[in-house]
Amino acid sequence: MSDPAGVLADLRAESEEVDALVREASDEQWAAVTPAPGWTVAHQIAHLAWTDAAALLAATDPGAFAAEVDKALAAPDRFVDEGAEEGAALPPGVLLARWRDGRERLHRVLREAPPGTRFPWYGPAMSAGALATARLMETWAHGQDVADALGVVRAPTARLRHVAWIGLRARDYAYLVRGLTPPAAPFRLELTAPGGVSGDSVWSFGPDDAPQTITGPALDFCLLVTQRVHRADTALVAHGADADAWLDIAQAFAGPAGGGRAPKGAGS
Repeated sequence: MSDPAGVLADLRAESEEVDALVREASDEQWAAVTPAPGWTVAHQIAHLAWTDAAALLAATDPGAFAAEVDKALAAPDRFVDEGAEEGAALPPGVLLARWRDGRERLHRVLREAPPGTRFPWYGPAMSAGALATARLMETWAHGQDVADALGVVRAPTARLRHVAWIGLRARDYAYLVRGLTPPAAPFRLELTAPGGVSGDSVWSFGPDDAPQTITGPALDFCLLVTQRVHRADTALVAHGADADAWLDIAQAFAGPAGGGRAPKGAGS
């Protein structure tokens, strides 16, 4: 994941796929309720535009971004929802244009960043490649919510490899944001690539001799670490007590600890 150009190309492709879901959407579809409580399709796209704008600010004006982080820390339970609400109130055409413009400007800045540059973020500082990977992860995850709301089944692509990578990279953050101590030993992922994806049939991350391993479908892992599915609804298997505990709290995104999704059939 050290090649920013490759990740940026995949980020562009992921963004275009989500864009295609909404570019011809009716007002009723923009207002459709998504699996995220209180969020419509418009909220999902507004969040992507808002987060791209935050990433652009982090990449171009770290001082101003630090002030935004202070605002987030002062209202950890509201700042994400407030950003989505503001954008969702815009006419769909205006919101979509804002997202397109913001993501293109961010793409240019990350593409032109000198090697070794690190950008501040709501979690640990990131390289250009890692920040692009984080944007791809969020674009895919929120795009999944949009697709679910619109009744569209998306075919998983090789771009999920980026989501899996950042899911493992964010392992320690999931502990720290909950006030817990991360395990000392590294973990290993051995994930089955989605059907129809060319290349390796198993995606592996982490040391070969790691004492804790997680196996299962790559799509399930990506849905879990983006908290789009409950662990009980996946085919993931943890080999080791620490790996097992992590799957209950894993999150690939920065910010407060996520609440996750209820298991299928809960409350029925």
